[in-house]
Amino acid sequence: MRKADLCVIVGLSGGVDSSVAALLLQQQGYNVQGLFMKNWEEDDTEEYCSASADVADAQAVCDLLKIPLHTVNFSAEYWDKVFEYFLQEYRLGRTPNPDILCNKEIKFKAFLDYALYLGADFIATGHYVRKQFKNDKYYLLKALDKNKDQSYFLYTLNQKKLNYSLFPVGELKKAEVRKIAAENNFVNHAKKDSTGICFIGERKFKEFLQRYIPAQPGIIETMDGKTMGEHEGLMYYTLGQRQGLGIGGQRNASEDPWYVIEKDQARNVLIVGQGHDHPRLFSDNLICSQVSWVLEQAPEVPLTCTAKIRYRQTDQVCVVSSIANNKEYLVKFVQPQWAVAPGQSIVFYQDDLCLGGGVIDF
Repeated sequence: MRKADLCVIVGLSGGVDSSVAALLLQQQGYNVQGLFMKNWEEDDTEEYCSASADVADAQAVCDLLKIPLHTVNFSAEYWDKVFEYFLQEYRLGRTPNPDILCNKEIKFKAFLDYALYLGADFIATGHYVRKQFKNDKYYLLKALDKNKDQSYFLYTLNQKKLNYSLFPVGELKKAEVRKIAAENNFVNHAKKDSTGICFIGERKFKEFLQRYIPAQPGIIETMDGKTMGEHEGLMYYTLGQRQGLGIGGQRNASEDPWYVIEKDQARNVLIVGQGHDHPRLFSDNLICSQVSWVLEQAPEVPLTCTAKIRYRQTDQVCVVSSIANNKEYLVKFVQPQWAVAPGQSIVFYQDDLCLGGGVIDF
């Protein structure tokens, strides 16, 4: 089938990456259309809501490319599938990664399903990642621009989702993407990358979270039970956190900074220790669950590979073993890992190949 007969609907966010993705696909000969997703309505105030500006940027790009722009509201799906989970994890004292669930449930489920309903043959996004088809299987690879690689956030993609997905900018450096946008007079060619909570944006985090979960202040203690001050609510802190503890230096004590080393949910106590290299901040193993493999088949274990326990971390050598009939996995690291945070994701790799990942339990 000719590319001109294949419809690709690009998820346009108003940003430069998805805009250039649409341009590249059009240049490759596909029948390209755009789609803007609105996924948050709880506080659409002038201070926070950038959706109107984003959809205007998306429309400007579509006008230049002479392609239609669909708009859709997935706010209900986002609330039910992403935000409720996000809140529940914080209630449990964990540190969730909503971007990963957002990709799984919204961009590569709700959006994919809607695009297929509209008659699309493929969807495309501006993610910095690559896919490869080999031996009748789709593989997920890191982007060529390792500083922008987003495979960490896409480990939940399975064979069906990869079959329908295109990632045009995964072969480019970010600087090349901006250059292409500028050369084609895209209004958003210099627009800064979005940050903050997926689809919600940048917030004064404590104020935002407190609107949904009542804060429960409590005591800050050292490992030996010495009271150091008060915390504002365990949900506001994560393991390894240094800023915002408000306990400063102590008389006749070391000047080493204090770090969060444990959250005692039962007592509502935040436990801290001094020094970046405090032994309680290091773990040589973890257990993860909710594991998703890109090839949809669990690899033979024990598996020696590399892994990241947070975005932008250098790949760490580890050995993965199955427990609980592949429902949970034990991961042992060659080098102890700093501040392993329950609720975050661990993602497994072999060189550039993303194998899959799971959610860290402890």
